[in-house]
Amino acid sequence: MSTPAAQVFLASRNAKKLDELRRILVGQSELAAVQVLGLDDVAPYDEPVEDQPTFEGNALLKARAGVAATGLVSIADDSGLCVDALNGMPGVLSARWSGPAVAGDARSTDERNNALLLAQLGDVPDERRTAHFVCAVAVAHPDGREIVVEGRMTGRVIREVRGSGGFGYDVLFAADERPDLTTAELSREEKDAISHRGHALRQLAPLLARLLSD
Repeated sequence: MSTPAAQVFLASRNAKKLDELRRILVGQSELAAVQVLGLDDVAPYDEPVEDQPTFEGNALLKARAGVAATGLVSIADDSGLCVDALNGMPGVLSARWSGPAVAGDARSTDERNNALLLAQLGDVPDERRTAHFVCAVAVAHPDGREIVVEGRMTGRVIREVRGSGGFGYDVLFAADERPDLTTAELSREEKDAISHRGHALRQLAPLLARLLSD
């Protein structure tokens, strides 16, 4: 098992995502004593452009950059929403679906992304608004070993923004396991139990504990 001194680096600048990743990861008994460092805890380095066509590819890209820069076991994720009626898009482009900020538009990126998605699905009937979130989590070890796991959460895109929790497309997504609420209306514990990120990190926990103990 890992010791209290064990450290891992979690490569993310999204404060809400970082909090969620940390919360789920250290909530697993195998990793309770592990210290999770974020980008603000290490020396700045050039973060790679996420230009891979898959979630796995982008997660590995970021994890490899993290271990090269810090020398620590590094974890990175890439996640997004895949809408069936849009042929799986936004997919890996989820975070930048609406493009760069426009002068005079005070809305956040999340708000612009959600508004664009609603507009694109405006004429799509409810039965065809199915979608799923994907989260790929990659681990890169200084000795070259790597792990990749993937989690999914299936559901549908609703027709209006609801809820104040979560981030990204949570305000538009109702999971199959909680169809009457968006994931932004769930408590943190409820969301963690069913989310794509929760599924991925619970798969990762025993594998990461084994990696740290070697």
